[in-house]
Amino acid sequence: MVFRRSVVARLSPHLAFASFGVFWGSWGAVLPSIKTQAELTDGELGTALLCVGVGALPAMRLTGRLIDRHGVRGSACCLALLSTSAVMVAMGSKGAVSVAICMLVVGASSGAADVAINTMAGDAERRTSRPVLTRAHGSFSAAVVVSSLGMGALAAVGANLLTSLGIAALTGLALSALVWTGASLDHADRRESTGVQVLPPALPSTSAGRVYPLLALGLVGALAYATENAHQSWGAILITDVYASHELAALAPATFAATAAVTRLSLAPLSRSHPVAILTGGGAVACVGTVVLAAASNVPMALGGLAIAAGGTALLFPTLLSHGLRSVAPGVAGEATSIVATTAYLGYLAGPAYVGLLAERAGIRAAFLGVGFLILVFTATAALTGRWSRQQASSTLALEGDLKSGASIADAVEIWCREEVQAHGDPSAHGR
Repeated sequence: MVFRRSVVARLSPHLAFASFGVFWGSWGAVLPSIKTQAELTDGELGTALLCVGVGALPAMRLTGRLIDRHGVRGSACCLALLSTSAVMVAMGSKGAVSVAICMLVVGASSGAADVAINTMAGDAERRTSRPVLTRAHGSFSAAVVVSSLGMGALAAVGANLLTSLGIAALTGLALSALVWTGASLDHADRRESTGVQVLPPALPSTSAGRVYPLLALGLVGALAYATENAHQSWGAILITDVYASHELAALAPATFAATAAVTRLSLAPLSRSHPVAILTGGGAVACVGTVVLAAASNVPMALGGLAIAAGGTALLFPTLLSHGLRSVAPGVAGEATSIVATTAYLGYLAGPAYVGLLAERAGIRAAFLGVGFLILVFTATAALTGRWSRQQASSTLALEGDLKSGASIADAVEIWCREEVQAHGDPSAHGR
């Protein structure tokens, strides 16, 4: 019984990301059907996708502090809301306005779930010193594979949009229930072992002067998110528009996610030991894959380019988050994750819309070349930001009389956490 409790608690971050992946795998596969049912142009779809980010940003900023206050069990509630929103999309996709409204709801629930599950995985990684965050992102990708292939199979037997997304919603709700159970067991075990309440009180607002390293981390993450989500959202549409096959379109998100899953699960330790190499090398590989995808003359070549791009982008955001937030104190983990994720979500907001607007004007192949340009910008920016953050961390450490060589963005974030704890007390020492 104790063993089963331990297993369920340990798997909670992976189950949470799997629930997230079920939604987004289904989403990527049925997006062409949503576009067709609502009779949207590429530009209208791109504008509607913009609403996902508009709904997500305020929810993400709020969720971090709520998780710090109430604990990571709130992740299950966020995931349940996201799963339910899938049915709303299926029922409400009747025109540009209704789709935009549905996208706002999807964005709010997705943004809240994003911050919550990343905080959960980051907390587990800091407690275990294992690459939980990157591997949990791998669980997300694996779930995307299964759900996108499932959507393709349902489309092949003639299932309508409501049926397909209804099945995805029920699966997501079941996983959300397991996440709640696992997080509750973990909470009880930690409370029992320490003898104190592990939930910290809410902290006052973060001082703007201490969040620059977090904002820098988030801006680089925005480029990573933009390129990853552009491939995930528009890969299926490229195959549908160029090769006229809704059934084969489901292979696009499945191929992307399968490659990402294998990459994340197999190379996760490198995200902790060689983060800079992962970021720059991944950017270069992703750029090559995007060019191959844009120039593909047939479906196998397009899927091959998508797989190469997936291998390059797979570790970018998890590595940024793992490395940058490695030293975050438990009482401000949600707040720090919220700042980084909210800033990075600007890329999630802009990426698919960017592709849609380019596709409207120059065609979808040219639009993916535009994504390749974003990847080049990411690769250059990651190196420059790493150098800037080391200078910022070294400057701050020098002011504290604690200068050390090789300071990085993780050091600067550690200073932010230390100052938060000094200013507001050690949250982990409080009971309720």
